[in-house]
Amino acid sequence: MSHIQTKTPAEFDEQFRQYGSQGYDLVFGHGFEFQDAAKRVGPDHPRTIYVVTSGSSVGANVAGIEFAFADASYLAGMLAGAMTKSNVIGVIGGTELPPVRESFTAFSRGARVMNPKITILTSYIGNWDDVSAGREQALAQIGRNADVIFQNADAAGLGVFRAARETKKALVIGSNSDQNDVAPEITIASVVIDLPHAFLTVAREVRTHTFKPRVIKLGTESDVVTLKINPVFRPRIPAAAMHAVDSVRAELAARRFDPLAATP
Repeated sequence: MSHIQTKTPAEFDEQFRQYGSQGYDLVFGHGFEFQDAAKRVGPDHPRTIYVVTSGSSVGANVAGIEFAFADASYLAGMLAGAMTKSNVIGVIGGTELPPVRESFTAFSRGARVMNPKITILTSYIGNWDDVSAGREQALAQIGRNADVIFQNADAAGLGVFRAARETKKALVIGSNSDQNDVAPEITIASVVIDLPHAFLTVAREVRTHTFKPRVIKLGTESDVVTLKINPVFRPRIPAAAMHAVDSVRAELAARRFDPLAATP
């Protein structure tokens, strides 16, 4: 097993080729931005399977994983709609990638189900690393009366927590990993992707020679994407809101509800 961090498209290609030439059976590229490199490199290393998270490209040895991030984002939006007092909430992303836009759409729809009067502010930082820029975006939204902010901005999202802590005027919903401990006093919940679980699901197929290149969809029903309520914050969530969230969660797990097909 090996793990390498890359930052530029040239590095994506280089490392994919390196793993292929070293005879790796399975290589993951974590992020939508890796799929073009997988398509370029895959044909040159047909014995290596390349899988890209949030990717939609499929080839002879190239596949994608779609995380149903929208499912848990919809539930998070329901909580935000129930918890806001100003009727203004915000979403802050790193860059405007399709999976991020989808998660924000689902979040907005969930919020409006609970509170039709709500206004939703949307901002993109322009990168995933600038904590100061994340803080500034959050302060700007708080200045416009946002009192709940959903961030999907990786390291830059830590700035959102800082702004909420400093002003004591907003609550935060974390993303990707369980961020409930970052600032427990102002964090409602986190939309979490269990990457090890997802990768093991694919690795088992490769190991048993049952893998077929496709877009692999993993979400609520497989427990790969979940909404984790902050246990410290849970007593502050109205019982009616929790009941509504749990009801929709059951519908999502049974695949009887699609938040992206819901009426806004």
